[in-house]
Amino acid sequence: MPSIRLKLDATAVTDWLADISAEFPDTEFNVLTDQSTTDGLLGIVEAKTPNKTRLKHQFEDASEVRSYEIVHDNDDTVVIKCTIPMSEAYRTLRSSGNLPEYPVHLQDGWFSFTVTASHEQLSTYTEELATSDIPYHILSLSQSRDSNELLTDHQSQFITAAVERGYYNMPRECTLEELSESFEINKSSSSRLLRRAENRIIKEFITEIAPAER
Repeated sequence: MPSIRLKLDATAVTDWLADISAEFPDTEFNVLTDQSTTDGLLGIVEAKTPNKTRLKHQFEDASEVRSYEIVHDNDDTVVIKCTIPMSEAYRTLRSSGNLPEYPVHLQDGWFSFTVTASHEQLSTYTEELATSDIPYHILSLSQSRDSNELLTDHQSQFITAAVERGYYNMPRECTLEELSESFEINKSSSSRLLRRAENRIIKEFITEIAPAER
């Protein structure tokens, strides 16, 4: 299933938290979790800032904040539990059937987060962003593969047994002949089976690391 990490400018639409972060451009916000409620969006937000007092006053005095509670306050970090209006940026994400992976980073009005979903859902989301005129950048794109899709059942069973019985240990704790006997196949068939499984695993590994090295 594909994953994209993207960065979007939520100040381009109605988003109270993004607007606050733009007023504190050097402050790092992390949305640790959130959920929609009948009153809006209930979230827990961590902020690392030298201006804690001024920031807390923003949450205390803003009419947009429907509830507000300090759950942690130490050094330059404050964690706030609050209910605020559902933002246009968040509504766009939800309407496409997606949810972000937490924590969601926010700084100077820009949210950065990862979404893992089907190609269709991700395509719908980027189309929704374009329709809503929300500027965004895709920072990275990766494709994960289920091991059950990578290997056949027989290959998966054989290579799992090889690992568990110490075939890949140094020194080896199990021989190919012993693996062959446990699966009731000859050594030649075992060798081909193992080589094909290893070939698929190695190719998948190279495919995954190649983009990071470019």
